[in-house]
Amino acid sequence: MLPMINSMFRVVAFASIAFWQMLASPLVAQTPDTGLRGHGGPIRAMAVLPDGRVASAGFDGAIIIWDVQAGRAERVLRFHDTAVNALLARPDGCLVSGGEDGKIAVWCGAEVKPAQMLVGHHGPVLSLALAQDTKMFVSGGLDGSVRVWMPDGTNHISTGHSAPVTSIAVAVAKSSNDRTLALLSASQDGRVVLNAAGETGRTHTLKLPASVNGASALNNGHFLLACADGILREVDAALKVVRTTELPDGALTTVAVSLDGRTIATAGMRTPVTLIDAASGEVKSRILGPGLPIWALAFSLDSRELYTGGADRSVRRFDVTTGTAIGATIAPSNKTDLPESKDRGAQVFRACFACHGLTAADTNLAGPTLHGIMGRRIASAPGYTFSDPLQKLDIVWTPETIAKLFEVGPTLYTRGTKMPEQRITDPTDRKALVDWLARVTTP
Repeated sequence: MLPMINSMFRVVAFASIAFWQMLASPLVAQTPDTGLRGHGGPIRAMAVLPDGRVASAGFDGAIIIWDVQAGRAERVLRFHDTAVNALLARPDGCLVSGGEDGKIAVWCGAEVKPAQMLVGHHGPVLSLALAQDTKMFVSGGLDGSVRVWMPDGTNHISTGHSAPVTSIAVAVAKSSNDRTLALLSASQDGRVVLNAAGETGRTHTLKLPASVNGASALNNGHFLLACADGILREVDAALKVVRTTELPDGALTTVAVSLDGRTIATAGMRTPVTLIDAASGEVKSRILGPGLPIWALAFSLDSRELYTGGADRSVRRFDVTTGTAIGATIAPSNKTDLPESKDRGAQVFRACFACHGLTAADTNLAGPTLHGIMGRRIASAPGYTFSDPLQKLDIVWTPETIAKLFEVGPTLYTRGTKMPEQRITDPTDRKALVDWLARVTTP
């Protein structure tokens, strides 16, 4: 489990949905259970790829690529030994991940292994930011360093902190004669540093009374800082605080800005997802429903949707204008229907539906098709690439072995698997699932 770097992250603050419903007001959007489920632990980071697909990563060490329109997981990527703390999407379509293991991985194309593996931080990587529409990016770590990475994998330290660097953001501010690249880094001790590259080369510093747990750049060259005291601060290019939005529910963990620059989203340990008008600073709506804490937010490319991830292990979609949930994304799509949907086994299988199909044609999902699984040797389904450790296991799938898989969990039963950790503790549910699978997957 991720060792929490901030004292607020050590607090177990899983507020119940019932509690938030008591606080409901006209500004509040109530949310049904419509999440994309696939992670075996809380979601820590999210990014939107240039083609609109969503990447999520978290405490289980898995990175899942989602087709959010179809409500299905396309791929599961595994490389990091432990939790994945940060993600960013490059304009060339590559995905960058930073882990608790201190490694940075660059994923490109359809490869199941990273195109690059970068090591520089002496400890966990906590934050990542793109260096403005290039292949360059910036990382911050538990070691207090901020590193700027070149496309060839080399790096240099831009600035240092004496505490873990929890947030990185990059903005381009127009000056009189040039466009100045501004790199902001913030740390657990509340120290904020802004390095301006270009014509000025100046460095500004700011000391806040609380940890900065999330940062994002606005289109006007300003920055937003989500702080542990529950205040969202906007600072200018000289790190002067120009606006504050105090939210009443405690520590904030994350902040994001829509690409059109009109909407701000923030959330926290007990603070529900809150949408704010970027121009006026007024709260537009609060979204109740995603399991708290919320650690990850990302806007769609057209700025019309917001994606969230947190303690409930689900990726959720919301309409930015209304704050309402979009689609029953874990339910079957129009193209694929679950047979015998009232059967208890089918109901249990809904947690698996995002990654596994049931027909011979379902070969392009995150997990292999279950068509013909009974009597099939592990790691032998056609059209799917399995990890080397999985191919060495001596397992044949039967109702008994599938039940055992969910009794002890994939991590122990199928070591080396990409499958997120999950167990079915109720033996009645396990039997219902395997009996149902035996019926519906037989060719």
